Amino acid sequence: MNTAYQQIQKTLKWSPQTWLITGCAGFIGSNLLEHLLKLNQTVVGLDNFSTGKQQNLDEVKSLVSTEQWARFSFVEGDICDPDTCQKVCAGVDFVLHQAALGSVPRSIADPLTSHASNVTGQLNMLVAARDQKVHRIVYAASSSTYGDHPGLPKVEDTIGKPLSPYAVTKYVNELYADVFARCYGSEAIGLRYFNVFGPRQDPDGAYAAVIPKWVAAMLKGEPIYINGTGETSRDFCYVKNVIQANILAATSEKEGAANQVYNVAVNVRTDLLQLFDLLRDGLAATRPELEDLKPVHRDFRAGDVLHSQADVSKARELLGYVPTHTIEQGLAEALEWYAKSLSG
Repeated sequence: MNTAYQQIQKTLKWSPQTWLITGCAGFIGSNLLEHLLKLNQTVVGLDNFSTGKQQNLDEVKSLVSTEQWARFSFVEGDICDPDTCQKVCAGVDFVLHQAALGSVPRSIADPLTSHASNVTGQLNMLVAARDQKVHRIVYAASSSTYGDHPGLPKVEDTIGKPLSPYAVTKYVNELYADVFARCYGSEAIGLRYFNVFGPRQDPDGAYAAVIPKWVAAMLKGEPIYINGTGETSRDFCYVKNVIQANILAATSEKEGAANQVYNVAVNVRTDLLQLFDLLRDGLAATRPELEDLKPVHRDFRAGDVLHSQADVSKARELLGYVPTHTIEQGLAEALEWYAKSLSG
């Protein structure tokens, strides 16, 4: 089957473009970097290492050829600095803006820092992309924008009230992108990520996402905590689906595709008890001592929504997005990476 994604990858190999990835040393950013370099693209990367890691860049270097790595130039800098944003956008065709401070709890504990990175930082990037005549900026939006709206699955044009400072910052990103399109003719696309997971996702720290945190705890023999009853559900999305969405969003020439916001997920809900079983059973194949592991329940976490599931029909129609990995298929790859990285 000759999908839109397969076709654009062939086109890019024949006609390489220049890309900027902000947050290139982070989880999603480094995965985008690896894939683009393997497509023989020229890539500029920006990161301040507040959450990104040098070891992620080192791992990408080990996975691409010497010639491909030579196409990458790295700038250590901050999106909160307007001059840096102007510098890295010069001569770039597409911007994949991933740099941000994620995490609902972090934003509740420190809303000012989240605002500076997520709102002021993106505004700097929008201005720089406009000034440097970048063709299109694709930015990381968030499913947190749906807030308290109870409807499932989530549809892009129906949202509720935000439940955290983080959610506010990600919604403001969408508003600014829309205004830049109206006022300056800029092209921007927002991708509302739903619980992305995969290799190079940090299992450490207070704000680690649930999958890497639980996998690391299981491998280390530490207790697994579930906030609430375990019925809380999410639309877990493997990072290769996110890579596809970013490349399609940047390059789509379909009428009406630009200046939109799209859900990026699979349209399948998995609750935390099911997730626990998937992780435990996946690891128990090589670590039989985990077979009888049970989770520990504690209070529900402030700012969280109970259920999340994405309608991805808009991305399918306008971008040609077709998820390639279910949660089970993604975990089959990700668990191997975690087991290897944490045992080494």
